[in-house]
Amino acid sequence: MAKHLTDIDIHNIVSLLDGWDSDYKLTWDNLCELALKKHKISSTRQTIQKPIRIKTAFKERKEALKSGEDKPKIPPSLSIAAKRIDKLANENSRLERENDGLLAQFVVWQYNAYANGMTIEQLNRAMPAKPAK
Repeated sequence: MAKHLTDIDIHNIVSLLDGWDSDYKLTWDNLCELALKKHKISSTRQTIQKPIRIKTAFKERKEALKSGEDKPKIPPSLSIAAKRIDKLANENSRLERENDGLLAQFVVWQYNAYANGMTIEQLNRAMPAKPAK
């Protein structure tokens, strides 16, 4: 049985997708191999593609690679910096989309709380302490 992915595993895999080199074909199997090599995440394709964050990031990166963005030739000395900038730009746009989704969800929750008569005090009440083991 394949191991379950933690939030850190999901973050690491999405980070791999953000920085995916266009010289390599993006497939689920290649992603699994790279996750094992870079982050020691040993998992199956089926397990890796279950989390919605990974599935969405994979789909968006695949579409970006298919769109054939022509990148200018750069000297090798700038190659590493250009890859880093590209990775950060991809990560930034993905995080903005995730944030927009969370903000939309918050608006729904806000409306439902208002419609059901919840007060600000009820919403801001601290969570109960975890029982000691």
